[in-house]
Amino acid sequence: MTTRLTLLLSASLICLGLSPARAAIDHPDTAHPDPAHAAHPAQPIERTSSGTITIDGKPVAYQAVAGTLVVHPHGWDDSDETVQHQTPGSDAHAIDGNPDATASMFYVAYFRKDSRPDSRPVTFIYNGGPGSSSVWLHMGAFGPRRVVTNDDTHTPASPYRLIDNPQSLLDVTDLVFIDAPGTGFGRINGKDKEKLFWGVDADGQAFTSFVSQFLAKYGRYNSPKYLFGESYGTMRSAVLVNDLQNQENIDFNGVILLSQILSYDNSVDEPALNPGMDEPFVLALPTYAATAWYHHKLPQQPEDLKAFLAEVEHFASTDYLAALQQGAALPDADRARIVERLHAYTGLPADYIRRADLRIDGGEFSKTLQSDDGMTTGRLDTRFSGPALDPLSEEAGYDPQSTAISSAYVSLFNDYVRKTLNYGDGLTYRPEIDIQHWNFHHAAGGGTESDGPANVMPDLAEAMKTNPTLKIMLNAGYFDLATPYYEGVYEMRHLPIPTALQKNIEFRQYQSGHMVYANIPALTQLHDNIADFIRRTDNQPAPGSSAP
Repeated sequence: MTTRLTLLLSASLICLGLSPARAAIDHPDTAHPDPAHAAHPAQPIERTSSGTITIDGKPVAYQAVAGTLVVHPHGWDDSDETVQHQTPGSDAHAIDGNPDATASMFYVAYFRKDSRPDSRPVTFIYNGGPGSSSVWLHMGAFGPRRVVTNDDTHTPASPYRLIDNPQSLLDVTDLVFIDAPGTGFGRINGKDKEKLFWGVDADGQAFTSFVSQFLAKYGRYNSPKYLFGESYGTMRSAVLVNDLQNQENIDFNGVILLSQILSYDNSVDEPALNPGMDEPFVLALPTYAATAWYHHKLPQQPEDLKAFLAEVEHFASTDYLAALQQGAALPDADRARIVERLHAYTGLPADYIRRADLRIDGGEFSKTLQSDDGMTTGRLDTRFSGPALDPLSEEAGYDPQSTAISSAYVSLFNDYVRKTLNYGDGLTYRPEIDIQHWNFHHAAGGGTESDGPANVMPDLAEAMKTNPTLKIMLNAGYFDLATPYYEGVYEMRHLPIPTALQKNIEFRQYQSGHMVYANIPALTQLHDNIADFIRRTDNQPAPGSSAP
């Protein structure tokens, strides 16, 4: 089981599954030109700037704040004299001498200037990994400036283009992009620092501390509040919203999820290492079908993708699931019938499907679908293709989307944060870090820790039951093989909540991949759907009405 989780972690590192970073996790260089760092190492280091962005034809003036907040492991007591010297909000250098584990978390916050903080929504945004900064959502989705990349092919090398982003969410909410401990300009230090910050529960507590501090620092306790997580960030959101509501007594208006995975048992990455668990094959089948449709690999090409996927979803959850559950007892005639249906829905050779015992592995699908063309199919976004590294290997050796767009994101953010946000001169920004020993053991809802793969469905369920006004929005791309869209639907429909609370969950799907926002029409839809969700759930009086 550990091997399977390690493979999944490496394959889906950061929200978009980039190859694991090899940078060491240490302090920034102590020699740097920023005099504020050197002169006042124990003081909060922040940089402010201003800008204006036009959204839906209307100008939005904003202030940007780039800085760090210091967080401590769960159970830390701020009255402890041994750590009183620690100043919340201080830069990474201020934690060097602390013998206790401490983390500085980098953030960039955007505040609309012409709004009242007590009534203005605020949304906390982060990617996943584990081990990712928020650079992808920041520069690709909702920040006021956006990276330009090719839709489904490799983006040429620099110079890259950074443009105003009319799909920024600043029209409806203030935005706080948070980098996980150890990523971005943040650092972790002290005794047992990895153990105390790198794990499902430890990470949730770090983010809980960050959000609580941020609300206090900027006077936003009474603002409508939202969480937005992508990929592993959806797992973080389930833990985080439950911790915030039931430990800190801070209710949230909504949780917005993008490319969801709440239970690693449902992952289609190396599912053969977990024999007897057939759900991953069922939940990935609609994504296989969408991918084969996109690349015109189906024996019969349907015109209507949504209608086709509805048919595949029904087959997956009925005949296909029933066949897999029979295992070796499945009659030969039924097996042959299922093989033909899988061939019709995936375009994969019938002989391959038989040899795979009807169970199609995600990595093998990526390698096999376009193998006759010498191409590997993308995992995070199956619309992407790239030359196969090893034509004889069983699985894809890399993800074509990651290699196609990562350089543009990282290069432009490093320019933007220094030249526009005025932060980071002399420091190293880490968009991702290689975490080899993430603790996936999880105490669901604060109960007994489980030794199995992480499953945070109970946490989200508890958050919804203890705050029955909490609204959930699940967004997913049809062409995402890292976290298949039907997996998210399945998890939501199996939350241990009263049936009446299912009405608090809504679903949106897009003709894009894991990073839904990498496709501009999908990004436009994503913005409009989320803006509508926030307007409907922020508990503000309707325009023209008076407050009660």
